[in-house]
This record gives sequence, structure tokens and C-alpha cells, in this order.
Amino acid sequence: MPAVSAPAALPRFGHRWAAVAGLLVLSPISAEYLIGYGESTGRPLELLAGLLILAPLYGTVAVLIREITRRTGHGWPTILLLSAAFGVVQAGLIDQSLFDHRVDADGPDWATQTLVTLIPGLGVDAASSLNYVGGHVIWSFAAPIAVVESCAPRIADRRWLGPVGVGVMVPLWALSAALIHNDTAADSTAVPAQLFAAAVVAIALIAAAFTVRPARTRSSAKAPSWWLVGAVTGIAWCTHQLLPATWAGVTVNVVAMAVLGWLLLRWSRRPGWGRRHVLAVAGSALVVRAGLSFLVEPLGDVDGTVKYVVNATMLGGVAVLLLMAAHRLRRQEPSAC
Repeated sequence: MPAVSAPAALPRFGHRWAAVAGLLVLSPISAEYLIGYGESTGRPLELLAGLLILAPLYGTVAVLIREITRRTGHGWPTILLLSAAFGVVQAGLIDQSLFDHRVDADGPDWATQTLVTLIPGLGVDAASSLNYVGGHVIWSFAAPIAVVESCAPRIADRRWLGPVGVGVMVPLWALSAALIHNDTAADSTAVPAQLFAAAVVAIALIAAAFTVRPARTRSSAKAPSWWLVGAVTGIAWCTHQLLPATWAGVTVNVVAMAVLGWLLLRWSRRPGWGRRHVLAVAGSALVVRAGLSFLVEPLGDVDGTVKYVVNATMLGGVAVLLLMAAHRLRRQEPSAC
């Protein structure tokens, strides 16, 4: 959907801050909790407490990415590129997981697998990079932004923050990033050259984000139904999550994501493409993430019954949220297909 310039006036305080609060919470839940891999999966109160750190770490970035994009009149290519940039910052500079190749011998099967896709000379694992950076793009930032904007369609193209709001988000993120960095940097295996390269890549992605132009309608063919878009993207998200961490898996993963990006770009340029299609793309990502949590063995000693209750609660919450977003879009766009 082509971006439009944000109006000068801010929406009502309650409306915009409800949307901001929703994005602050949904972003870390989507990034960390839906897939259910952490030790805290079996401790619901600890999950809630964890939001005090994770909401500033992920949510503030999602809010700022969205705010910058809407203020400058850019669209989804900018959101995706900025998300990739902050994905590199998060995984390459803050927690430095991109460069951590240690294997946890006491962890579940997925945490004890030997890395077989290390890129010679770079000290970066290709499969892990797709998982970390791609995961941030899809689940930490882009999908939560799309879903929350769908829940607030009347102000989706408008700015939500004034100077005070921006002034609050930036130090909140910096503080949480510093806490995470201090907690992980002592054990980091990253060397200065790797950190410098990660910074350069992040800066290049940020620069690219502001050179892309919004997609314009160029095709006479009608956009596909939103449910078809959701089915296709759901299959793609499953593929991204389930492929093995081998060179064959990485190759198929890259091809699948490239084809999906090409399809979405073409479809978004067709007449009839709207917010319901965007919600279908983002909603399918959240559903796949929450659904696959039932197959994930968490770290630590987590009671199976509690785990499945938490998984089911997360999936149910996603379903309710998407139904609410779809309802609001129907009220806003009654003629949309």
C-alpha cells in the first residue's frame, strides 16, 4: 500500500498512546515469547516481569521504526530495511549472538547442534544469521507494526509521538540495550573487526531505507484475495522456521524469502491491495510462530503441562488480537475484499 504523508496534527492522546502501548508489548512477545524456547516459558509471572526489559529493548525500536517511516512518508520497504538494520544492531552489537558459536551440551536438541554453515573468514554462521536477523525483521518489528496499525486503522498512517514521546523512547531503548550488552559482552567471542563490520552493515541498511521509493500501482491485474495471501505467506514462514541449519537449508530459505518478497512486491502494486492483505501477511507470521511453539523444547527444566498451557494461551491471544484487527479493518474499509 502506498504511503501517505502524515498529517501535521497528532491523533487524540488516548488513541495514539493505546497504539504505542500495544506495539511496545506485542513486539517483545512476538520476538521472544510466542515461540516458547526460554526457561521462563514455564513461569508466567517471570514472563510478565521480563517485559520490563524486553519492551524497551524491542518495543521502543518498533515504535521508532514506524514513527520515522510514517513521518517521512515512506512505506513498507523502509520499515523492512530499518528492521534489518536494527536486527543487525541487536544480534551483532548488543547481545552479539551473531558471533557466538558455542554449543550448550546440556540444552535441548536444537541448542546442541553443531554449526555447519560457518562462512570462512567472517566468523558468522549463515543459518544463525538468517534466524537472528530475519527473525528480528519479521517477528520483532514488521509483523507487530502491521498488526497494531491494523488495530488502529484510522491513525495508521499518522505519527503517534510528539517530541516528548520520542525523547522517552530513545533513552528507554539505550538503557535496556546497555543492560543486555553488559550481561552478554563479558562472554562474547566477537572481535573488533566483526563489530565494525556489523556497524557498517547496519549503517548501510539505514541509508538504503531512505533511498527506496514507495511502490506504485503498475498492474491492471487485481490483487489476490487476502486469505490467499495469508496462506502463501504462512507456508513461507513455516519454511523459514523449519528448514534445517545446513547449506541446503540456507539456500532454500534464501530462495523462498526472495520469491516471497518478489510476490508481495508485485501483489502490493495491484489495484485492490489494502490493509487486510498486510494484516494477512503479518497475522500468518504470528500464527505460525505461536503454532510452532508446541514443537519447541524449551531451555531448562520446564513442566510439560505448564508449557502447553502457556503455548495455548499465546496462540489464543494471537487469534483474539487478529480477529479484533480484522473487525476494525472491516469497519474502516467495508468494501475491501
